[in-house]
Amino acid sequence: MTCRPWTVRLFWRKKDVPIVAQSTETTDWVSRFADEVIEESERRAPGKPVVVASGLSPSGPIHLGNLREVMTPHLVADEIRRRGREVRHLISWDDYDRYRKVPKGIAGVDEKAWAEHIGKPLTSVPAPKGSSYPNWAEHFKAAMIESLADLGVEFDGISQTEQYTSGVYREQILHAMKHRGDIDAILAQYRTKKAPAKKQQKPLDEAELEAAEGSGAAAEDDGSSGSAGYFPYKPYCGNCEKDFTTVTSYDDDTTELSYTCDACGFSETVRLNEFNRGKLVWKVDWPMRWAYEGVIFEPSGVDHSSPGSSFQVGGQIVGIFGGERPIGPMYAFVGISGMAKMSSSKGGVPTPADALKIMEPQLLRWLYARRRPNQSFKIAFDQEIQRLYDEWDKLDAKVADSTALPADVAAHARAVGTAAGELPRTPRPLPYRTLASVADITAGHQDQALRILSELDPENPLSDLDEARPRYDKAEAWINTHVPADQRTIVRDEPDAELLKSLDEASRQSLRLLLDGLAEHWSLDGLTHLVYGVPKVQAGFSADATPKELPPEIKTAQRTFFALLYHLLVGRDTGPRLPTLLLAVGQERVRALLGE
Repeated sequence: MTCRPWTVRLFWRKKDVPIVAQSTETTDWVSRFADEVIEESERRAPGKPVVVASGLSPSGPIHLGNLREVMTPHLVADEIRRRGREVRHLISWDDYDRYRKVPKGIAGVDEKAWAEHIGKPLTSVPAPKGSSYPNWAEHFKAAMIESLADLGVEFDGISQTEQYTSGVYREQILHAMKHRGDIDAILAQYRTKKAPAKKQQKPLDEAELEAAEGSGAAAEDDGSSGSAGYFPYKPYCGNCEKDFTTVTSYDDDTTELSYTCDACGFSETVRLNEFNRGKLVWKVDWPMRWAYEGVIFEPSGVDHSSPGSSFQVGGQIVGIFGGERPIGPMYAFVGISGMAKMSSSKGGVPTPADALKIMEPQLLRWLYARRRPNQSFKIAFDQEIQRLYDEWDKLDAKVADSTALPADVAAHARAVGTAAGELPRTPRPLPYRTLASVADITAGHQDQALRILSELDPENPLSDLDEARPRYDKAEAWINTHVPADQRTIVRDEPDAELLKSLDEASRQSLRLLLDGLAEHWSLDGLTHLVYGVPKVQAGFSADATPKELPPEIKTAQRTFFALLYHLLVGRDTGPRLPTLLLAVGQERVRALLGE
């Protein structure tokens, strides 16, 4: 099974199940899907656990686009659990898929050496050098499993290597071979069909192309037809382990199957009723599993919606196995901001583990929960992450004082915890942008960071840096890994004597007003009031005057004043928020750098 790509998704529903309505103020998309999945489960399998499913291919790093494949059914499954119903969320690890290509930029992987393994099952490909895992698939599964644990995702993992090589699907394989003519007839309806012309879209960027390639959408396999007929099963070669094989004959009565390998020339005859080194082709494999597992809900991609695609064709093939196609939304593109450098240097797109290094699980869950599956969104690795955190903290406050809209309350609840309970959270969730500024200025000195943070709110000072963790650690990681060196903050060692000497009287007066008020206003709120108030006082207004009471020129004066302070403190036009910067530098050093 292949990972679903990050492309725009459409929405499909069975004809006998109504299309989901648009969002309302009193419900969210998760609740509506849960309603439909429960109803459909009772129709198909009354009294049995509800089954939802995801599929992930560990063919390389499993990215944030693929995470939507997991989070969509996870959120629905969790809502069903909250209602007291038993539910299974299956994640099929498609580790018996063929190794298609060598991903770029994987540490410990020599492209030429690993290209020799193309065509083998992912579990037969060696892990990157230095890995503690036994093979390629296990190496990339491990990072995703750890991330899903951090995100509170409960699931039942199914290794397709184990399923196929242990003979679990033997009866299904023999059934498919027996009905290969019926399968071929269904596929034949689509082999000459072309997808309808689509409107011209903007070209995909490098990260999007990488994500699409990783999905395997371009390589959907429906089996091979040759002189011996059509076969929906492909053996892995008994000599070279690769799938460059062609079935040359098959006997339904004896189940004897003969094949040759185009890669190494090996050939053999086996009995399929006892042979476990091969798999059904993807367009047959997926619907077989829907029927075998009784899947009620599974999302999929737009590549699976076009004529002849696995999702569309699977809806007909699944009947051969006595099942029905699941309910399933087609989810929209997950964009990334601020990762162009990572994509070009590493040849890949960011993973959940990458995101969880710089953001708390609650924020990442919220990004997936607050948007309907057919709505796209971006995950920020650049400065935008600070705005997202501001938005999250505002929502947190609104939920706490009961002023949030019902749909926002629902998304918040799904972000902070699951049916099993709340996720661990930061005891004192200070503003992310403030923590990032402090981490930037202190450059890893934790005692300095604690000093600054303890002065943010003198009436309720932070007594231990652990109170601000893990959010502080996430902000520090973001500063250290995603903020370019030329944008880092380095406080001047000595006053800029030349600049101080060149100042006119108005500029000198603004600095005096600031310095005179430092001691009295030494807190985050106090310094915010002070730095914005100095230009107001200079212009003859009260420091408390609101923007409506002030002429437009005051904003210009404030920008000029801020630029002067940045130049004197860090030698640049801009920097961290001035109140945070002043606290970080400390009163004594601020006074020295401002010429007192």
